[in-house]
Amino acid sequence: MDSDKSKKRILLVEDDDALANVYMIRLEAEGFEIRRVANGEDALAVAQEYHPDLILLDVMMPKVSGFDVLDILRNTPQTANVKVIMLTALSQDSDRQRAEALGADDYLVKSQVVIADVVDHIKQHLNI
Repeated sequence: MDSDKSKKRILLVEDDDALANVYMIRLEAEGFEIRRVANGEDALAVAQEYHPDLILLDVMMPKVSGFDVLDILRNTPQTANVKVIMLTALSQDSDRQRAEALGADDYLVKSQVVIADVVDHIKQHLNI
């Protein structure tokens, strides 16, 4: 898409520090620029000023849930078209359907994917 070599920006929204660090190391190694926040409130603020190409969004977080974050992102003009991959421990079909209804581009269950799968999904959505 872009002719320049600018890195794709990913906003990682994950409250588990250990998991977040694993993802940050791997995604940086894949050539992405990463910003990480640990809760939904920060995610909404940072999404406005960081202008990520894609948001990896945990669902179960303190303060504001990933579903609420997604809903607000989709209803905010500046972030309405950002790619959002929900990355969650919730494996119920009802949760997946709720995410899709709110406009998630993808829904990955943490226990069902390894990090390489997540990287593949990110690349698919960013057409890399």
